[in-house]
Amino acid sequence: MVQRPLNCLIIDDNQVARVLLKQILSKIEGIHILAEFDNGLSAKSYIESNPVDILFLDIEMPDISGLELLRMLNERPLTILTTAKQGYAVEAFELNVVDYIVKPFSLARVMLSIERAKELLSHKNVEISKETSSDFIFVKDNKIIRKIDMNDILWVEAKGDYIKIYVPEKSYVVHGSLKSIEDKFPSNKFIRTHRSYIIALNKIDYIEDRVVYIHDHPIPISESYRDALLKTLQLL
Repeated sequence: MVQRPLNCLIIDDNQVARVLLKQILSKIEGIHILAEFDNGLSAKSYIESNPVDILFLDIEMPDISGLELLRMLNERPLTILTTAKQGYAVEAFELNVVDYIVKPFSLARVMLSIERAKELLSHKNVEISKETSSDFIFVKDNKIIRKIDMNDILWVEAKGDYIKIYVPEKSYVVHGSLKSIEDKFPSNKFIRTHRSYIIALNKIDYIEDRVVYIHDHPIPISESYRDALLKTLQLL
């Protein structure tokens, strides 16, 4: 786990919300609040020139929304979206944020979000070896190089600047893009179902509506990838 204090940034146009969030964060060990902003435009240059570990970002703000700010950033900090409404969940999901929490905040809910971010940060130095075969990949975790059998991989999920590789009863968090690992996977064994997911074809249990289930875990199928998936399955 990450030992040093986590540098956090708060962006919210509501002063009361900022104060409440700061009060909650002050109760969590290992959290350092770098700064706070009441709009995205003012915060953009700060984010681009300072090491921010976790960004607490309100969605509905004047000038530009939190979602628009994320799209403007070339490199995004691990982001926890905060909002008074639940209607933005799909857009938040598309941007691969760490978490999406609805106001009013609770200590338990914020702590859960931070734990999810810590998991990703603790694997920041993990990478996938460029040397691969059709049977396995190597995951480099600090000084340990782990071999992952392709046949064990269930699915891969994008999470911001990281990807999470799921195998039975375990997962590996890797710093990189979904596209980078997609290029290493054999196309006859793996397929993209969503901009945030790649699945192993032979691990599919069943498909219902626009959701594919692997080990009872639901994985979305977006419209842009649906036809390719159905064609690959060669339905009778």
